[in-house]
Amino acid sequence: MKYLIGIIGLIVVLLLAWLFSKEKKKIKYRPIAIMLVLQFLLAALLLNTSLGNVLIGGFAKGFEFLLGYAAEGVNFVFSGLLNEDAGSNFFLNVLLPIVFISALIGILRYLKILQVIMGGIGYLLSKVNGMGKLESYNAVASAILGQSEVFISVKDQLGLLNEKRLYTLCASAMSTVSMSIVGAYMTMLEPEYVVTAIVLNLFGGFIIASIINPYEVDPSEDILEVKKDHKQSFFEVLGEYIMDGFKVAITVGAMLIGFIAIIALINGIFSAIFGISFQDMLGYAFSPFAFLMGVPWSEAIHAGSVMATKLVSNEFVAMEFLANNTYDFSGRTTAIVSVFLVSFANFASIGIIAGAIKGLNEEKGNLASKFGLRLLYGATLVSFLTATIVGLIY
Repeated sequence: MKYLIGIIGLIVVLLLAWLFSKEKKKIKYRPIAIMLVLQFLLAALLLNTSLGNVLIGGFAKGFEFLLGYAAEGVNFVFSGLLNEDAGSNFFLNVLLPIVFISALIGILRYLKILQVIMGGIGYLLSKVNGMGKLESYNAVASAILGQSEVFISVKDQLGLLNEKRLYTLCASAMSTVSMSIVGAYMTMLEPEYVVTAIVLNLFGGFIIASIINPYEVDPSEDILEVKKDHKQSFFEVLGEYIMDGFKVAITVGAMLIGFIAIIALINGIFSAIFGISFQDMLGYAFSPFAFLMGVPWSEAIHAGSVMATKLVSNEFVAMEFLANNTYDFSGRTTAIVSVFLVSFANFASIGIIAGAIKGLNEEKGNLASKFGLRLLYGATLVSFLTATIVGLIY
């Protein structure tokens, strides 16, 4: 029965993307079919095989190793306040290690190791997805640099992009997550779900964009070269990335304080007036989608509530509810909801992406604001697609 529901859910997701496509006749179905098959194969590899367990275990141990060194820096500054046993201080244990991970990304970028990796993977992806090399590079870069920083790496190409190509770049940025905060996610979710979501979202972003936003790329306009205004020294790059990481940590912390407090207030008001919390009300709206992703109907309303919380606030707020086991989900529901949460698809990201682009190119930033809701719609479908595939595989 779960396979029938999952297949229906998959069809619904693709149909919802198709309904919002402006040029349905230009959709390339062969690359979409290939990427769907790759998603199923990769999900099965990562979740259901011993090799997948080894890969995810190695990835998780690598981040655990790095987070141990991050704790040294945090503990030095905060003089023993870091509680390794209880893990109770969210800001110290989860957010501040982002500073160290961001610094490492800066070092790898200065040494041009990241550029080689991103360019190589991007080139291979372009052979599969039927899109340009720039779109493929940007998708990989988004998963490493983050949804704001990635546009700096392609700022010279922004002025050359039409609306369709810009949409795809923005969709990739919103559908993925930054490597600098993956360690933070792994303190709240199981590493296997985080890694699986990152991999599947990469292809899912191309699939949904190919349906909603189909187009042809002129090879002469597919410029991949990344330029800088001036060559920065090692310590300039290191200092820049350390401060970027600190800004991200502070920003996420501030957003969590505000959103969690507001959600608590709204829940209290709704409970007093209507006898039901605001989150539960959202849960009813999202429950059919949760059910089609593979969540049992008995858990669909609460799962829908967590999913909706991510959409209206951000993924950290929703992960906090999930990590605290607020609703006592089954293992399968936890897997499905977890992978759904691993992306930047929320309302706040519209402003973040548009603002980042506008700072580099005002015209293109205004254009990104124009298709902001359509962008969020597509990125949310990517999360639904990933979660539905995991529901079929798990």
